[in-house]
Amino acid sequence: MKRTNVTLRQRTLPSGRTTLYLDITSGGRRRNESLKLFLVPEKSRADKQKNKETMMLAKAVLAKRIVDIKNNDFGFEDEGASDILFYDYYIMQAEKHKKEDSVATFHGWMDCLKHIEMYDRNIRERAFSDMDVSWVAGFRKFLANAKALRYTHSDTLSENSKKQYWTKLIACMNCAVKDGIIDKNPTTMVEGFKKTESTRMYLTVDEVRRLAATECRKPVHKNAFLFSCMTGLRFSDVKKLTWGEVQKYGDFIRLVFKQKKTGGMEYLDITPQAAELLGERGKPGELVFANISSYYTNKTIKRWVLRAGINKDITFHAARHTFAVMMLDIGADIYTVSKLLGHKKIETTQIYAKILDKNKQSAVKKIPNLLN
Repeated sequence: MKRTNVTLRQRTLPSGRTTLYLDITSGGRRRNESLKLFLVPEKSRADKQKNKETMMLAKAVLAKRIVDIKNNDFGFEDEGASDILFYDYYIMQAEKHKKEDSVATFHGWMDCLKHIEMYDRNIRERAFSDMDVSWVAGFRKFLANAKALRYTHSDTLSENSKKQYWTKLIACMNCAVKDGIIDKNPTTMVEGFKKTESTRMYLTVDEVRRLAATECRKPVHKNAFLFSCMTGLRFSDVKKLTWGEVQKYGDFIRLVFKQKKTGGMEYLDITPQAAELLGERGKPGELVFANISSYYTNKTIKRWVLRAGINKDITFHAARHTFAVMMLDIGADIYTVSKLLGHKKIETTQIYAKILDKNKQSAVKKIPNLLN
């Protein structure tokens, strides 16, 4: 029986754009399928990024068509299901999560894929038949000592990041089993990573005041960090905040924005002092905190924290932890704090309640003097 072959091809149009289509051969029959996707001439960085995203989508469709054909959805028969390329299929699964879950989940899938590419330079040519227990064990060993992709307090991956990436591989393999591509998930034969409870670094109210009184080399970084301390916004949401999302609502200034991590709409009232950190109002489409990046902002924060005489390993995300602990400390109930932080699950917020457990502190103070 003849094997199925599905190839992604390109054709340049008179307009200068490049159309993408699939060349499908199966059972001795051949046909083309237009994807109605186009690459544009790359005249700018935005054009390159757009073409990159278009190619990722095209490869996701390619992987789906291979699975559809394997399952006879197109009226073809195929005997080489395990010959489906892992890379293309993985991107298809990542795209599904981008639509069904959140952008952050999608980025988690793609970060895992970056580590897979670092582990195996030939991964784009690997079929599922190549993804045996030996390959999986090798990837697990690679993750154990892998470098972090982005700036963190450590050069190596955290234990939770290792577990996150390992889980993505497991999920992809489970989908492949479900789609009939492989009979058994090879990751079940290899011990994975255990999730650890990470330390949530935060600042006290007095430490925030010390920072506010300390000069910072980059005022925009200082204002953005203090703003997060007073609102609990993640860096990703502070970075993309526009003046159009800063609105007057009664006696309050209200932020109306979509969380980048969850995709959910948020309506957050802020204090006058937080509003003061925003600076002079600009046009609706302009960024409130312009020209900030995670890497350089964190570098500035570390120098600023040291200058203030605070001996803590502080990154921008510590501002969100600071806000959560501060709100619980002043008596806000955990449900309200959960809503202010934009958490989907109350269990996520309860971690902060564990950090600031006043009942435990009160009990400890009652321990009598046993040494005198």
